[in-house]
Amino acid sequence: MNVMTMTDTSLMKAAIITGPGAMVTEARPLPQPGQGQVRIKLEGCGVCASNLTPWAGPEWMQFPTEPGGLGHEGWGHIDEVGEGVEGLKVGDRVAALSFHAYATHDIADADKVVALPAELDGMPFPGEPLGCAMNIFHRSNIQAGQTVAIIGIGFLGALLTQLATAAGARVIAISRRPFSLDVARRMGAAECIPMEDHWQIIQDVKRLTDEKMCDCVIEAVGKQWPLDLAAELTKERGRLVVAGYHQDGARQVNMQLWNWRGLDVINAHERDPAEYIRGMREAVEAVASGQLNPSSLYTNRFPLEQLDDALNTTRDRPDGFLKALVTY
Repeated sequence: MNVMTMTDTSLMKAAIITGPGAMVTEARPLPQPGQGQVRIKLEGCGVCASNLTPWAGPEWMQFPTEPGGLGHEGWGHIDEVGEGVEGLKVGDRVAALSFHAYATHDIADADKVVALPAELDGMPFPGEPLGCAMNIFHRSNIQAGQTVAIIGIGFLGALLTQLATAAGARVIAISRRPFSLDVARRMGAAECIPMEDHWQIIQDVKRLTDEKMCDCVIEAVGKQWPLDLAAELTKERGRLVVAGYHQDGARQVNMQLWNWRGLDVINAHERDPAEYIRGMREAVEAVASGQLNPSSLYTNRFPLEQLDDALNTTRDRPDGFLKALVTY
């Protein structure tokens, strides 16, 4: 960890990952927005679990990162507007889909920026993961009266529990940590099951659903066992939604079971930036209206100089942890 002070207004402060598990903060020239771009003076950035693989330093990772690199969950105020930008002005508070947000300033294309209304003043708003939750919820097609199992109650699973409950579904939350199950109850889960014994979980869900199993199961862990479990808990012609981040290697699936039950298997990850932005706009509306309340899920906050601690905490997931924010 490298602590830096800065008074020159032509400079920004940026985190740079220098090697596996190592980072510094440095003063760098303020980036200038180009045609169709804005510069954002960031208030903060969420820490995404997708950062953990490059943080660990796999063979394909190149160090050092670009200043602010890996950060993509930023929000703040526009402080410079490039040519050709319409509908945005200096002072607007926004969330952005940008890619160097572990810094006090970042550049974003104007069409990758979502305005934050006055109702959200003072609230952190890591737009990308909130929009991701909305997109997963949209792809899950959850309806009132359905039984929905959510496997893995981290930040994403807790948001999906809120959304599914608000839609009128009966949520069965399944998670490893007792703390997470307490969170699920607060978010509206009707039933909570410790993620301990594979076959006991199946028996518990059978009992809770009169042997019918679940209309929809959302796997939000990103590991092999939860994916296996998700299929077992999905009823015939039900929906198995893969929301977990499966980026550490190949997976096996029980295709016999998937075939036999006629499951609809949905990969709920988006790659089209327009879909991310659509989800972020929906998230703004959901939080502003009270349909979604993520405030209690931001459990750990760090200054930029402690990005290493933020990443390590996200990796280690101590008791009480759900989501880390880096604030500036």
